[in-house]
Amino acid sequence: MKTSEQLLVFLSEGKRFAIRLQTVERVVRAVQVMPLPEGPDIVTGVINVHGQIIPIVNIRRKFRQPERVIDPDDNIVIVKGSKWTVAFAVDSVEGIIDRKQEEIISAESILPEMHYTEGVVIIHDDIVFLHDIDKGLSFEEKDRLEAMLEKG
Repeated sequence: MKTSEQLLVFLSEGKRFAIRLQTVERVVRAVQVMPLPEGPDIVTGVINVHGQIIPIVNIRRKFRQPERVIDPDDNIVIVKGSKWTVAFAVDSVEGIIDRKQEEIISAESILPEMHYTEGVVIIHDDIVFLHDIDKGLSFEEKDRLEAMLEKG
């Protein structure tokens, strides 16, 4: 039996990206981000969502896009990894799509060194990178983030 995957598609700098819907806790409107002193470079700061303090990962830096301040019209995607919950700001959320497993091209078949990209899907002739939340941070970034969150 062929299985399908639900993917959340979002935009950053006019480009489409996707993550597996099963990792998404919720999408919220942009809120004030509090800087995180001595946090990893990839972490912009933290937000408070109903009493839960969640680190904001700077995906623009990971995607090699120009950095900018979070705009009030942006969305924040909150995702649950295997060990922790993190969030990231995106320009907008486009929606949810279904793709058959065989329609997802594995990252290894494109370039083995794609560390935080799980694969690629095609949407309206666009190449859309499917990202793996658990692989989104380097080992050093994960260690520093875990240590900071444990202190708090």
